[in-house]
Amino acid sequence: MVRSLWTAASGMIAQQENVDTIANNFANLNTTGYKSEKAEFKSLLYQTIQTRSTNNVGEEKPVGAQVGLGSRTAAITSQFTQGNLTPSESPFAVAIEGDGFFKVRVEGGEIQYTRDGNFAASPVGNGTMLCTAEGHPVLDQYDNPIIIPTGIMATTIGIAKDGTITVSTDGETQINLTQTGADGNVYNVQLGVVQFNNPAGLEKASGNRYRQTVASGAAMEESQTAGLIRSATHHKRIEASNVQVADEMVNLIVAQRAYQMNSKVIQASDEMLEQANNLRR
Repeated sequence: MVRSLWTAASGMIAQQENVDTIANNFANLNTTGYKSEKAEFKSLLYQTIQTRSTNNVGEEKPVGAQVGLGSRTAAITSQFTQGNLTPSESPFAVAIEGDGFFKVRVEGGEIQYTRDGNFAASPVGNGTMLCTAEGHPVLDQYDNPIIIPTGIMATTIGIAKDGTITVSTDGETQINLTQTGADGNVYNVQLGVVQFNNPAGLEKASGNRYRQTVASGAAMEESQTAGLIRSATHHKRIEASNVQVADEMVNLIVAQRAYQMNSKVIQASDEMLEQANNLRR
């Protein structure tokens, strides 16, 4: 009976973490580029009560007896399904359709990755820099910040489906935006878009960003890696959260019921212990 108390308690803790995960999905329902999360569970150790033995005529019993000791959260995985693409009035907004991630450089020079393409522009010495809403530089295919030269209006900027950034000088003709690399060569600027072998292995960082890990594999730049199915970038669109309200409501009800049933087990175990204590009376 004491075993059942701890087993049910572990189930309640696991379901509380499940509810916490669902609550986080609801909280980020309107977060641009957010990917819903799902709690995964596994069973704890088993206690062996009886190994294989023989019956009264000496025949071996085929099955032993083991009692489980509860459950725990094994992982909380992100579901990288495509979110809806919604229109945006911002001339710097970009949405990804596919498996790609944008690259941004955060404090300390670390490169992190995001699906949030609700970008803005920040003034710098030689023009304006494409950045996130928090001011982190958005990187191109060679990990350089994207600088829009002084004098170019935001309304003249275009972004092709392959991420190439163009500028219209006469209101009609689009020419590619160029930058000079560290080697002195001039190249056409593209939004840096990368893919991972295992996106679920990315570590979640603040601000709707992710970090590369050993589990995720190295970032593969789409424009420089053969064999990848390239993502499409859509100008003046943003990717909405992929949280499905109906599914999350069902998951919440299931988690609540599982929590309640575990609490009932604790109540039943308590009543059994009370009856055992009253046997002497």
